[in-house]
Amino acid sequence: FFLVVGVMQSSGIVYLRNVLRVPSRGIKNLFPVNIGGNKFLSDPATVAVVGSTICSGQPNKGTELGPAALRSTDMFEKLRIVGWDIKDQGDVQYETVEKDEPTKWGMKRSRLCGGANKALAEMMYPLLKDGNFCLNLGGDHSTAAGSLAAVLKARPETRVVWVDAHADINTDRTSPSGNIHGMPIALLMGLIDLDEAPGWEWLKDYPKLKPDRIVYIGLRDVDPGEKQIMYENGIKAYSMHDIDKYNIGPIMERAMNDIDPYGHSPLHLSFDIDSLDPVLVPSTGTPVLGGLTFREGAYICEHMAGTHRLCSMDITEVNPLLGDDNNVSQTVDMAKRMVSCALGETLLWGNQPHLRTF
Repeated sequence: FFLVVGVMQSSGIVYLRNVLRVPSRGIKNLFPVNIGGNKFLSDPATVAVVGSTICSGQPNKGTELGPAALRSTDMFEKLRIVGWDIKDQGDVQYETVEKDEPTKWGMKRSRLCGGANKALAEMMYPLLKDGNFCLNLGGDHSTAAGSLAAVLKARPETRVVWVDAHADINTDRTSPSGNIHGMPIALLMGLIDLDEAPGWEWLKDYPKLKPDRIVYIGLRDVDPGEKQIMYENGIKAYSMHDIDKYNIGPIMERAMNDIDPYGHSPLHLSFDIDSLDPVLVPSTGTPVLGGLTFREGAYICEHMAGTHRLCSMDITEVNPLLGDDNNVSQTVDMAKRMVSCALGETLLWGNQPHLRTF
């Protein structure tokens, strides 16, 4: 593309022909958007959506309605505007369990939760192998066990950014509650004896998550046993104290350097909506004061999109049965916005799909 500059002189017009040479596809260099150039995804870039209608990882009914609530928004339309193709695969199907007593060490609803996550992993794995971006619409955060199991099997080098108020790394022996939505990382790392966790035996056939491949962001409610596990395994974590002190931009730079210093690996984002402050997301089951602001949450997602290596995502713990209609609408809207930011919508260029190339 050429820039011609005209200069008026007394003797007439003299044209100074300055040529501004822009490289091939250079318009992308001038006005970048966040979803182009992901070498881990197939062309055309496609979001395969799976609804994990699962609430058995915690005691409150309602998280199984999260997928429907998110689908009822304009989220898919926003993603199409950015440039994605959408393939909604529907909801995971799994068998109910009538008698599901706590395990020896107190895991609650282990058979039901384990079976549901097995079905989720089996549903997601072929979608990932086909080169799709997989979006897991939760469901409680136990669904990240099935989601990430499939991700690690399909893309073994994946690094994980876990955005949450809670560490979710309790074992069956350290958990104060016995709720499995507080155990998915422990399950994925092999910290729980699967022979003592009925319904979870299938995880033996999946790769384990390595401690140096996950980083936490937004923690502010961590159990004593979890602190010990994180310390012993050298797991990187940034609490709300760290975010207050350093701000979210430098925290994201540090976090990405911690788990993938060379920037060569596919990434997975597991986003629990309770990472945001409960003023923003009242309809969630385990709210904790002092959470992320809207812009901090959005920046995390925008930063992940900007790596061009984000390949899968969980959005979890939206509960449409908690709070009034305004509470629910606000929480669902926040979840939709986090997904949209993670998948490339930006403040300036997210609505210009003609700028996207793969």
